[in-house]
Amino acid sequence: MLIAILPGDGIGREIVPEAVKVLRALASFGFDATLEEAPIGGAGLEAADDPLPPATLDLARRADAILLGAVGDPRYANYPHGKLPGVGLRRLRKELDLFANFRPARLLPELRDASTLKPEVVDGLDLLLLRELTGDIYYGTPRGRGKTEAGEREAVNTMRYRESEIARIGHVAFRVARTRRGKVCSVDKANVLEVMALWREVMTEVGREYPDVELTHMYVDAAAMQLVRAPKAFDVIVSPNLFGDILSDQAAMLTGSIGMLASASLGATTQGLYEPVHGSAPDIAGKGVANPLATILSAAMMLRHSFGHEDLAARVETAVRRVLAEGWRTADIAEPGRRTIGTREMGERVAAAL
Repeated sequence: MLIAILPGDGIGREIVPEAVKVLRALASFGFDATLEEAPIGGAGLEAADDPLPPATLDLARRADAILLGAVGDPRYANYPHGKLPGVGLRRLRKELDLFANFRPARLLPELRDASTLKPEVVDGLDLLLLRELTGDIYYGTPRGRGKTEAGEREAVNTMRYRESEIARIGHVAFRVARTRRGKVCSVDKANVLEVMALWREVMTEVGREYPDVELTHMYVDAAAMQLVRAPKAFDVIVSPNLFGDILSDQAAMLTGSIGMLASASLGATTQGLYEPVHGSAPDIAGKGVANPLATILSAAMMLRHSFGHEDLAARVETAVRRVLAEGWRTADIAEPGRRTIGTREMGERVAAAL
């Protein structure tokens, strides 16, 4: 088994080693994998003047799974669009056709007081946001910047979906809902955008193939409101790329911190890309205070989805809960006045708890 390790930028270089530490601790339970590291994002620009160097893409194609930290470096903010660090990650998703992004949002009982919402609103929260990942306005063409005939600056991006792209993420949503509570909420903006009207139409057609699953539709603005008003009403939320990007960060805060939200990006095979949903956080990079738990929980998703090790995935998740139950917190999930620990100590405590 080969795992590509892509720390990326900012805090990615601090949190990924802690997840690697946990993976290596699983050797005593029979987990044997080769780990190979490569640069991406700003690190890719430093190494090869490319946010997705050819050697990194080759490694990713050969790997059974990919563990990624974060991409984004303000030093390259003014580079041409094709050289921006984030483009490396978007290219990687597209090249591997990882179209289904699983972002589970669960409130662990140990973090009941970390959420900014009232306990009665979030207690027992367990929803899955399924984000379509390789279409929509992030990839649509035409795109770019220019000037009008009058010399005024303008820019254009294109929201675009084919029915086949919508249908395949729809099938994933309905299939996973069958393993949960049997409800799918499809998010769109069909009252304004033609592309979203197609999204709703295709989702409805796919839904007819799953009569045992309840399908509802919701405009994205209403969904954003409902996520903070009554989040426990949701089971599976399936969303286009742009809206899913926004809603998943909102859902992360229901759990207490974006530093707790793991994700898995999957395609038609067991190969997957696993990463925390937060960014590179350059403001705290290098300080050793970032929360590595979302990365560690992403590694648990890797064990489950790419390698079929449900037992090891559950073992890692139990270790995380044990450390939290003992009262250990990084700064982002700590109540006022509570003593906090840093990135490295949190990773070491989870590995020891295994």
